[in-house]
Amino acid sequence: MTRTPSAPDATVPGRISAPVTPAQLPALRRRVQAGLIATQVLGGLGIAIGFALAAVLARDVSGTEALSGLASTASVAGSALLAMPLATLMTRRGRRVGLVLAYLLAAVGAGVVVLGAVLGNFPLLLVGLVGFGAGSSANLAARFAAADLAEPDRRARAISTVVWATTIGAVLGPNVAAPAGRSVSGWGIPAAAGPFVWAAGVFVLAAAVVAVLLRPDPLLTARALADAEPGGQAAEGRSLRAGMDAVRKSPRARIALVTIAGSHTAMVSIMSMTPVALTHHGADIQLIGLVISGHITGMYAFSPVMGWLSDRLGRLAVIGLAVGLIGTAALVAGTAGPSHGRIALGLFILGLGWSAGLVSGSALLTDSVPQAARAAVQGVSDFVMNTAAGVGGLAAGLVVSQAGYGPLNAIAACLLLPMAALALRGALRKV
Repeated sequence: MTRTPSAPDATVPGRISAPVTPAQLPALRRRVQAGLIATQVLGGLGIAIGFALAAVLARDVSGTEALSGLASTASVAGSALLAMPLATLMTRRGRRVGLVLAYLLAAVGAGVVVLGAVLGNFPLLLVGLVGFGAGSSANLAARFAAADLAEPDRRARAISTVVWATTIGAVLGPNVAAPAGRSVSGWGIPAAAGPFVWAAGVFVLAAAVVAVLLRPDPLLTARALADAEPGGQAAEGRSLRAGMDAVRKSPRARIALVTIAGSHTAMVSIMSMTPVALTHHGADIQLIGLVISGHITGMYAFSPVMGWLSDRLGRLAVIGLAVGLIGTAALVAGTAGPSHGRIALGLFILGLGWSAGLVSGSALLTDSVPQAARAAVQGVSDFVMNTAAGVGGLAAGLVVSQAGYGPLNAIAACLLLPMAALALRGALRKV
């Protein structure tokens, strides 16, 4: 029987056997989006439960505040280390396999964190946090899965809808940190490690949801559709090297990378040390949870607005908005002093700025490279953003211990300068 271009071979890695017709595509988009939304709710819950008290747990186990920033650094380092292997796996086998593996690694990492806390072993705790970072890798990769099948003029809204879904779990997570801590009181587990017990179970559930619901795989479906078109791109265009070449050739892709990395690093640096700063002014776990919940609400709840603005006004305009919001947040939080309310407001605005930068940058990145190279480029993007944020989280702990929370916010604001300069130059040159 003669094989047509619209019927890819299922035996070839990175291909699917069931082509999708244009008439079937709208229903497929809705089905995949529903699966991604369910996954994001669970993934956001697992990440937020653990991360709410990660810096406090690191301080308690290490015995020094100067090392508390290593909690976020280790977690972000795990996301960075996994980004490239995860991109390679997704390039070859699709989104579903990569997401399932990442969530399972996060569950194992959470278990190791608990073991490190019980034993009072700080290096083991950090190893667990590295594994825990795989949960962030999975949630970040899911936003690109939403873009795989989206129409170009609705791509930012597709990304933002999946990012928005994280709101439910992410806002709930910090508020259940205290009950999670109390739930392990009779097990000989420190209260600050209790959230990681819950997170492990949530990540296992997220992996199961992906395995069941993310069918057919959005990346493999998009690839099959592209291959079926005249002039479809060859498989060798899908390597990581091809992805890096695509970034080098595209000024807009470089703007997108700097935007994603800059906004994420500024956010992680400030947010990771906010719980420690609040404890300096008498805040308890419950209040810390409320402040972080407000921050996460800003990060995720308004992402559809950022997606709509990005599609209507353009990616570069929303990047400018991100610069303004993050700069304002650093000013408000950095000058808050003992005012819990001002810190909470600053963290909320910081979340809005992060959302604007992530949604517009992710859409611009996807727009700027060929379909064949997208999975690889997206992996490079997540590697860069998490590596930069890991360095930022490490430096944040040292800055707060030596200079204070205010100077940390000032330094984070300076990270916006390259992002603003590139976006402005891109707008003037209309690249």
